[in-house]
Amino acid sequence: MLKVYSIGSSSSGNSYIIQGGSTAVLLDVGLAGKTIKQGIAEAGLSPADIQGILVTHEHIDHVRSVNMMAKNCSEAMLYASRGTIGGCSNFNKVDKSRINLVAAGDCFTIGDLSVKTFALSHDAKEPVSYSFECGGDRLSVVTDTGVVTEDIYKEIICSNKLVFESNHEEGLLMVGPYPYSVKRRILSDYGHLSNAASGDALSRMLKDRTYDGQPDIMLAHLSSNNNTPSQAEWTVTEKLADKGFDRMRDYRLDIALKEGLSVLE
Repeated sequence: MLKVYSIGSSSSGNSYIIQGGSTAVLLDVGLAGKTIKQGIAEAGLSPADIQGILVTHEHIDHVRSVNMMAKNCSEAMLYASRGTIGGCSNFNKVDKSRINLVAAGDCFTIGDLSVKTFALSHDAKEPVSYSFECGGDRLSVVTDTGVVTEDIYKEIICSNKLVFESNHEEGLLMVGPYPYSVKRRILSDYGHLSNAASGDALSRMLKDRTYDGQPDIMLAHLSSNNNTPSQAEWTVTEKLADKGFDRMRDYRLDIALKEGLSVLE
């Protein structure tokens, strides 16, 4: 069985604990180290229990505490793409023997977890995310992508657990304070998924999924300025309802909070 603890997820910072069997890893370390350590403790773990630190890309809201958490989680190997390593000075102080370079399509194991990497469509040097398998569960984490590519789609239709981006409400973004260039970046194919785009992708996934039963979905990476949990929840559930999918019958839905532990199990 796979369990996800979101320590915090927003445009300000992101970090998750993925736990399966006797194995726990961190996915992204974009929060303050103190906050990540507190989240590990609230999940009933210690830094010594963390066997891997996996990084999606070099933006600061995903790598802020790479060096600190590498020091604290002394048993953990680090996993990131060559582009991410090259684009992030935070890795410079990490012992190179602890870094495993990964590329889209790679498969490897960390303890009880089987892991597969896949490419994201984001304005970073070589962004990747990860799917995890353990005990009959399969989890895919999809944030920081402007579109759901076919490679991403192949991952989510066979995953009964999803951490899935619902970054912004387009109307709020367009009337908000961001410069026009930033708005264009967020709305581009290399930006972030809107609430509506998330709902559309999830409705397609529900139709095409390759397993029986209800998927567990956690909406994540909500913008601090252009979204709210209630807005994301409403837009996505309405999109799914329009396609005939009922929240109680066809799927379960949670929201990853900006601060504090959120659990998907």
